Amino acid sequence: MTAISVVVATRNRPRELAACLRSLLLQTCPAERIVVVDDAPGGELTPAVVARAAVEGPVRYVAGPGRGLAAAHNRALPEVATPLVAFTDDDVVADERWLEQLAGGFATSPSVACVTGRIVPFELATDAQAVLDRYARYDKGPARRVFDLDAHRPPDPLFPFTAGTFGSGANMAFTGAVLDELGGFDPALGAGTRAMGGDDLAAFFEVLQRGHRPVYEPAAIVAHRHDRDGRALGRQVYGYGVGLTAYLTKCMLDRPRLWPTALRQVPTAVAFKRASLPADFPPALARAERRGMLAGPFAYLASRRSCARAA
Repeated sequence: MTAISVVVATRNRPRELAACLRSLLLQTCPAERIVVVDDAPGGELTPAVVARAAVEGPVRYVAGPGRGLAAAHNRALPEVATPLVAFTDDDVVADERWLEQLAGGFATSPSVACVTGRIVPFELATDAQAVLDRYARYDKGPARRVFDLDAHRPPDPLFPFTAGTFGSGANMAFTGAVLDELGGFDPALGAGTRAMGGDDLAAFFEVLQRGHRPVYEPAAIVAHRHDRDGRALGRQVYGYGVGLTAYLTKCMLDRPRLWPTALRQVPTAVAFKRASLPADFPPALARAERRGMLAGPFAYLASRRSCARAA
């Protein structure tokens, strides 16, 4: 089995992180290294959780730059040297065969550079969790799927802009070679930035555009802890809207040849987005998503300028 490392970015969630690390240390295909990037360094709780886990296995603590999820992931990359690198969030619990199944997905073809897996709810104990699960559609189903721009192009008129079809950042892995090729993740995207998301979608999109294949492997399973608090749901849906159009703005800026195709697809995209919402989706949340989508391009441009100044 090809060697694989795991990167977990965290921010002030020691209890969830401890459960996540326990699941990563029980894998049937052990990680060569588990790198925890603390994106809110300076406290004592997260380092203590990592220190306890490090007694049981190869867990390393790294202080992050405090500039969001993508920058935290990039901070971890120099700490790993394995051919494969998996990424998950601190609020998930991984199935014991998660890494084994992710690594197996790369064996389906030499052109596979990215494998995503299935994300199921850890619990559905509140109405807010149930609404989020229906809206976000983290679970992409039980069938393995291979994607490319040729023979494995799905019958989706918006493909490849609908990169969320491939999976989500809480359950993804890349070859080290393609991460080097991409230069890591765009630090102007992702949770913790003004763009609020989209870093995973942008990476999936670029993998495709560079001639590689993403694979969705449903046997690679993690259980995600949805937020129980209904008061936070509006902010979360707004953030997903911002992240979506921020990611699309990046695509258009980086690949201007796609402008004609994108403009032709605007009416289809609007209709698709409306139809994709659950039938019982609260109107207030639909409005929050639309506000986010309108703000996304401006948020990405502001975030990109901030990153340029920081660099």
